[in-house]
Amino acid sequence: MHTLLDPAILFFVFGVLAGALRSNLEIPEPIRKFLSLYLLMALGLKGGFALAQSGLDPDVATGLAAAVFMAFLVPALGYRVLRKVASRFDAAAVAASYGSVSAVTFVTATQHLDNAGIVFGGHMTAAMVLMESPAIIMAVLLATAARQAVGAPAMAACGGGAAAVTGPASPGAGIGRILHESFTDGAQLLLIGAMVIGYFSGESGNAVMQPFTGDLFKGMLAFFLLDMGLMVARNFRLAREASHWFLAYAVAGPLLHASIALLLAMMLSMPAGDATLLMVLSASASYIVVPAVLRTAVPEANPALYFGLSLGITFPLNLLVGIPAYATVATLVLA
Repeated sequence: MHTLLDPAILFFVFGVLAGALRSNLEIPEPIRKFLSLYLLMALGLKGGFALAQSGLDPDVATGLAAAVFMAFLVPALGYRVLRKVASRFDAAAVAASYGSVSAVTFVTATQHLDNAGIVFGGHMTAAMVLMESPAIIMAVLLATAARQAVGAPAMAACGGGAAAVTGPASPGAGIGRILHESFTDGAQLLLIGAMVIGYFSGESGNAVMQPFTGDLFKGMLAFFLLDMGLMVARNFRLAREASHWFLAYAVAGPLLHASIALLLAMMLSMPAGDATLLMVLSASASYIVVPAVLRTAVPEANPALYFGLSLGITFPLNLLVGIPAYATVATLVLA
């Protein structure tokens, strides 16, 4: 109940209601982009400051290794399940979306932990960055295998549709290109750069940037979540049109992924705060970076499916119920 009364979460709920009522309330695109860039910069700086304070030690390496392991495991499990009820391409795309992460969900989770007084490591921001690409690599490999299985040529995005690529396909080059796009994506690059700057500027940098990363953060997050609520309301239709199997996966999949992450955290004796964020990252789904890359990497898949499920169902589920539940369970088990 405390989480639902958080102003930022209430603005998200308000945005959903406004969108459902078909209000003309809208955040202009330039402001939406600014808010996104601000949150990524502030998150990166805060992670870098915390990492500079804690230093690089075995616990940090353990947390990062656990994150990378989950980044490969989640899409592998998702594809194995979804392949039984969907085409190889749709299964690969949805599995990649759920194998990757949602930066907004992560930001909201860190705010929840701060409000609850639960300590977490700044290296978990680096863990979020590392979890972005493995799922995309898995999707490219699975899609390439599917094309070879059906004897189809590699496809490339062409305007509103897809066109066959003549000549022999080069999986290695394709993966390299996708990796380059993933790591040089503006949002990812800003997050990494801000984290590095925060790490090297350390305590003095933290003091100077406190008004930016601290005082403004809550208000900016509330403004951004208002916009996300409007987007969620507009994408309910896409989610409702999906198969019942996909709808079930959008709800049950994140819970299973979070449970596996908790077991892994218990095995590695991770702190409750770090375990919570590992659960959040494992349970979240990408609706920004990965869908944009998948449009080119796996154009045979239906974008409305993987975008609608992640944004229309999993994102609000995690925001309203998942984050407080994961934090509570992790605290009970590991504190």
